[in-house]
Amino acid sequence: MSVASPICDMQFDMDKFSYADLIVDYLEQIGVEYVFGVPGGAIEPFYNALHRSEQRGGLKSIVTRHESGAAFMADGYARETEKIGVCCSTTGPGTTNLITGVASAYADNVPMLVITAQTPLPKFGRKALQDSSCAAIDTVSMFNHCTKHSTLVSHHEQLETKLVSALMTARTEPAGPVHISIPSDVLRTMATSKPAVTKHSLGSRHTLTDQGAIDQLVIELKSVDRVALYIGDGCKDASVEIMRFAEQINAPFVTGPMGKRWVDETHPLYRGVYGFAGHESARHLLEDKQGELDLVIATGAALGELGTRGWSDELMNEKLIHIDSRVEHFTRSHMAKLHVCGHLPTIFRILNDKMHRAQRYWNKEWAGMPQPTGVNVNGCRTSLFDEHLCRDETCVEPIKPQKLFTHLSLELPIDTRMFLDAGNAWAWGIQYYQRPEHDGKFHIAMGLGAMAWAIGAVIGSAAASRGKQPHVCVTGDGSYLMSAQELTVAKQMELPVVYMVLNDSVLGMVMHGQRMGGAAEVGFELGQVDFAMMAQSVGVEGIVINNMEDMKRVDLARLFSKKGPTLLDIRIDKEEIPPMGDRVKGISINGESATPGG
Repeated sequence: MSVASPICDMQFDMDKFSYADLIVDYLEQIGVEYVFGVPGGAIEPFYNALHRSEQRGGLKSIVTRHESGAAFMADGYARETEKIGVCCSTTGPGTTNLITGVASAYADNVPMLVITAQTPLPKFGRKALQDSSCAAIDTVSMFNHCTKHSTLVSHHEQLETKLVSALMTARTEPAGPVHISIPSDVLRTMATSKPAVTKHSLGSRHTLTDQGAIDQLVIELKSVDRVALYIGDGCKDASVEIMRFAEQINAPFVTGPMGKRWVDETHPLYRGVYGFAGHESARHLLEDKQGELDLVIATGAALGELGTRGWSDELMNEKLIHIDSRVEHFTRSHMAKLHVCGHLPTIFRILNDKMHRAQRYWNKEWAGMPQPTGVNVNGCRTSLFDEHLCRDETCVEPIKPQKLFTHLSLELPIDTRMFLDAGNAWAWGIQYYQRPEHDGKFHIAMGLGAMAWAIGAVIGSAAASRGKQPHVCVTGDGSYLMSAQELTVAKQMELPVVYMVLNDSVLGMVMHGQRMGGAAEVGFELGQVDFAMMAQSVGVEGIVINNMEDMKRVDLARLFSKKGPTLLDIRIDKEEIPPMGDRVKGISINGESATPGG
């Protein structure tokens, strides 16, 4: 049954229906609720259409404080809703300000529609203010390098076809952002017809499943006794079946830093994170010094640098079987003995069914791998990877980041959406924030590694859930100083987001990277800032946290039920060394020192 758009339900007046309204109508058809952006002269016709939509109960425009924040928010919205995130900007600097956020979405395969304006067509190449046409600052070409598709609408007759193509491309695997740039006079032009394409034509995605390769994998499994799983970030909707598969063949499993959101980190077969800020237990499993491991099955894994310890032979060897929905990922696993391509939930449903039946016929049990002595992953949470964390340090100042993240993993309510910003927040969170949920509520953006991403992304996600689910953003003081203004968007929207700023007055990853890599110690001092007072200055509740006793006194239930955000200014110990040694080694060139950035 087709679903009519809100415009089609009302009296259709073509005299008042511009091509900007046509864009809005398509976005309404596919269920988009918000457009994030900053208005300006050239994009004004689109904002007029958004205003008309909002008046009739349709799309709402969220005015961000910077265009990069708009792209980050669209990213967070897409992650929460599984819809296309939409951001927009005016021409010139408005458009170029979007690039970092769009590039981040591109690196992490987040579906996004990026709408930018151009000066009117007759002004192209004539030194008009903020001209970003092909004859000036060519923004369409810029976006060619950080989107799946970037195009200019040079005639109003092109707009609908190019828009539909962009929407379909954004969700086609691998998903990602698409860019459509529209001159302001085209946006103002009155449309000549109603939208021609229904939402059902825009939302279809297909991935073929290689049945023959699945059969070959079953044969491989029959001939071995000890299997380990490596779980990457591309395992959306497959986590339940993957856990069932691991249990059927008694396979211990590790994850990449981003893949940890798809597993139960309290499961007895879990061995931790492998890669950036990973655990010794995960490395011990894949290192396999005793030569006991027969197969390693990597699934949904891009096999990039941070998820593989710099493409270490511990993972990247002839024991590897790679299961993925994206053929491009197989280019990094050429040494694997088998590639299985297809829709991951379908593959693991088939595998589980075949293994269940095969076990009865084969009368086979898989031996599994013993839990390594002295490398406990599932013991007392506070002593997960550092024995000293079991000591009572409630009054120690400043706070140990390990203690903070262990506390958060225990105390935050189920269904909390956790957004971690680039920097040391990554390292501490990956290692010490461990949760039983395995449905993707832990969010980091490691493809591009943009600082301040989480500050905007958490707003987009919270807007999508209408504040009904707990949302936390943990960011460093360096990241927060880049994008603190977006806090006022959360305030304006009355979103109960809890921002936690790790305040140590330095760019922590830079400082520790320089020390660990033997580089000159320079350029990391930020000076002392009272972030709680900054928040209070814009009407947001700010709380200073000096020690774990202060943290335990925070009434999280109250904060998550407020009509507005809260900022916790958490004074952490800058001398605590984050678990990022592999990253420092990985960026050294010919043994020379280097720093990890961020």
